[in-house]
Amino acid sequence: MTVQTTSAAAETGDRIITYAEAVREAIGQAMEADDRVFMLGEDIGVYGGAFGVSGDLYHRFGAERIRDTPISELGIVGAAVGAALAGMRPIVEIQFSDFTNQAMDQIVNQAAKIHFMLGGATSVPMVLRAPLGSGTGAAAQHSQSLEAWFAHVPGLKVVMPATAADAKGLLLAAIDDPNPVIVLEHKLLYRESGPVPTEAVRTPLGETAVRREGGDLTIVATGVMVSRSLAAAEELAGEGIEATVIDPRTLSPLDDAPIHESVSRTGRVLLVQEAPGHTGFTAEIAARIAGSDTIYRLLAPIKRLSGLDVPIPYAPQLEKACVPQTPDIVDQARTLAKES
Repeated sequence: MTVQTTSAAAETGDRIITYAEAVREAIGQAMEADDRVFMLGEDIGVYGGAFGVSGDLYHRFGAERIRDTPISELGIVGAAVGAALAGMRPIVEIQFSDFTNQAMDQIVNQAAKIHFMLGGATSVPMVLRAPLGSGTGAAAQHSQSLEAWFAHVPGLKVVMPATAADAKGLLLAAIDDPNPVIVLEHKLLYRESGPVPTEAVRTPLGETAVRREGGDLTIVATGVMVSRSLAAAEELAGEGIEATVIDPRTLSPLDDAPIHESVSRTGRVLLVQEAPGHTGFTAEIAARIAGSDTIYRLLAPIKRLSGLDVPIPYAPQLEKACVPQTPDIVDQARTLAKES
């Protein structure tokens, strides 16, 4: 599957809006279409959200459907689980994904397991949105990339939109889904712009996107690393190295078929994530490649590029040094392209 490029998408009449605007539009369209959809979280009302995502939704839909909550992530998610069990479709906003620590019992032991433990008699159609990642100078307790935690839990679906169009399309699909879905939005992407359909177009969960085609190596990246990998691929192309860039989009369930196809064709793969490498999500992709026939098509060992295994520092220079940047991806890809 090949995803539309910005220029091609623009030709179809899609507007160019920011990632944050795309998220807000998805929520507004879902609320207009279904009275069961409502939003709850800290400072999402008059204030408009910690990152300005909820914006004017409070003025459009009122306090009953854009519910400002106390500072209690455990209570927020618990209320959402109960509302979902009662037939509503809540959208939880957690100010920083790091704060999900306070609500892990409700997320992991309740939302993720109730459908299974009650024999399918009920479901929990809840969406939990949370900004993650570094780059804003928010230091160690507000800058983590915890996607591997959630992807490890049976019963949770996990998505990481890397474009404005997917920020809208994946969120709409998540709201429709009868299962709890964790939507992880990178903070640095909120102000990035891209073509987004005006209509409420869904991006199906569990469909990997091929963002760029190339025959020399495959780069699989998540979140903000997708745009950095695309920038790296353009630089590498100037050197005669053509890279395929793949964006899983949905981490759980993972559509690995496009990854296997590309790696089998190029023979080389670089896995890029912001999170620390130790037991990170891309380790799952590496394991799937190593445990399949794709391994016999490799021309070089699987290479991973991850954040350092340290808490994110506050100092801007150290923060930047802790996670892969475009030059790091270029260097690793260039080296990999020469290996055999």
